[in-house]
Amino acid sequence: MNDPSPYWSPDRHHDRRPFLLARNRITAALRAWFTAEGFTEVEPSALQVSPGNEAHLHAFGTEMIGPDGRRRQRYLHTSPEFACKKLLAAGEDKIVAFARVYRNREQGPLHAPEFTMVEWYRTGAAYETVMADCSAIVTAAARAIEAPSLSWRDRSADPIAPVQRITVAAAFRQFAGIDLAAIGGDRDRLAEAARAQGHRVAADDSWSDIFSRVLVAAVEPNLGLGRIAILCDYPVSEAALARCKPSQPHLAERFELYACGVELANGFGELTDADEQRRRFEAEMHEKQRVYGETYPIDADFLAALAKMPPASGVALGLDRLVMLAAGAPHIDNVQWNPVDTGLEDG
Repeated sequence: MNDPSPYWSPDRHHDRRPFLLARNRITAALRAWFTAEGFTEVEPSALQVSPGNEAHLHAFGTEMIGPDGRRRQRYLHTSPEFACKKLLAAGEDKIVAFARVYRNREQGPLHAPEFTMVEWYRTGAAYETVMADCSAIVTAAARAIEAPSLSWRDRSADPIAPVQRITVAAAFRQFAGIDLAAIGGDRDRLAEAARAQGHRVAADDSWSDIFSRVLVAAVEPNLGLGRIAILCDYPVSEAALARCKPSQPHLAERFELYACGVELANGFGELTDADEQRRRFEAEMHEKQRVYGETYPIDADFLAALAKMPPASGVALGLDRLVMLAAGAPHIDNVQWNPVDTGLEDG
């Protein structure tokens, strides 16, 4: 639970300061790693026509007023992805951004409405290449503060040990007792299997809703225990921005990085088919309308850039969470110099 005193009170700041200094050292180490790898650091703008088009991500909206008084709807980005991919279309080939990003409806020990995302892309690289990047970055972070392990609550993970790699299908079989390969895209069969394992399923839950609930409840807590884990080969329906695997087109080149049961990063072999991307965005926004009664615009300029973007792989990593686990901080507020005042305690 958070300390009731404000973060700026001297006694509380004194307790938080070691975590904040650890953040600085880790950030410097990551910047040095990317520089050594030949990446160009870029600074994507936070104000965007579209904040992203994933059904369950929620943005902060605002209004841009021109000198002529004309008002235009804009959003704070939930990720720098659209801006970064436009730079790849422009000709950049290895880029990284340490971007402030904004997500509404997010608050808790591991979630904040404003946080730092480290996002990087390699053109012409297989998505296994950026998986290896993730392992190197976790090691660099731990070494920057001489952390022998990553820790979260009663769990730990060795940041140097070989990374475990497990497919989504294998993880569901092992940890949830559900055979996704046999079920396929059949919503009713997945619902039956989930109920048999004790999971709640509502009548209006979609296949994706059930998948996500089982993933969070049964799979994620078992990932990254003792060593870092990579969960890979997601169903295409759960990877709106990833290309399909050539050998298994029902699966996507998407992976997530876990330590101590906590998701640290999300990576893709990037989709560059603009028409397919539009179809996926429209499907995501249809689902957002169904569940939340709202949608976000689709950025036509992004789709135009995507059509010119070369093949690439990329990753988005939560810097705050990485610092938390490396430094042993109990709450995301401990690793943010100025945590956002959400006012939730005001009722």
